[in-house]
Amino acid sequence: MTSLNIYKIVPYTLLGFGLVSLLISALSVSYELAFIGLGLTFWGALLLYLTPIKHVRLELLTATASSSLINIERTLQNTKISGRGIYLPPKRLKDYESSLIFIPAKPDEPLPKPEETSQGKPFSENPHGLFLTPPGLALSKLFEKKLETSFTETDLNHIQRTLPKLLDELGITKNMDIQTEGNTVTVEMSNHIFRDLCEETKKLQKTHETVGCPLSSAIACALAKASGKPVTVEKEMQNLDGSTRIKYRLLED
Repeated sequence: MTSLNIYKIVPYTLLGFGLVSLLISALSVSYELAFIGLGLTFWGALLLYLTPIKHVRLELLTATASSSLINIERTLQNTKISGRGIYLPPKRLKDYESSLIFIPAKPDEPLPKPEETSQGKPFSENPHGLFLTPPGLALSKLFEKKLETSFTETDLNHIQRTLPKLLDELGITKNMDIQTEGNTVTVEMSNHIFRDLCEETKKLQKTHETVGCPLSSAIACALAKASGKPVTVEKEMQNLDGSTRIKYRLLED
């Protein structure tokens, strides 16, 4: 089998399984299948776009990822949970290399323990809340693969030094700046390739306010791993000049 065929088969296989999982989840109202389909679909779309053999149009990436984000929006609407999503740090997870969002039912709910996050259930009874697979999980994993290191083995200074250069190399954005002040991290980018997708995410109000678009979500995953603290996406602004500003807050744990 030639490398060209491999580059074609793997992304389309992921996309196929992802779309089938999303379809079945919609028919059976299965949140677990929806989360699996979300990850497979987005990862397959990314591989199609970033493959060195053949590139796909950004419209395809946006359309594919948007379908997955709609499933998150439907989940949030059905559960009636409106709290801000918290990207859990590694010490709160059974699998240190994974990423997970916890949306508490009430603002004063404590964060879940590792044994609670390892059960694979979409809902948490103690503490009360909802678990979501981050929409940017696959993208954050790609960052780690390209950097040849896990963000759990780094710190915020490493993120500031390496992430802007990496996003430039991947063709995501040529201008990225990361600033930290206390427990606030501000990321600014101009003309990144996910701009249309982030604009589509803004139309999904609960998803946008709770977990952010796939790009801001991927950076949140990296920040939670590198800082070892829970992270929330506080504000995401798309400016008319094509620039984007995202503010994150590192919570005390």
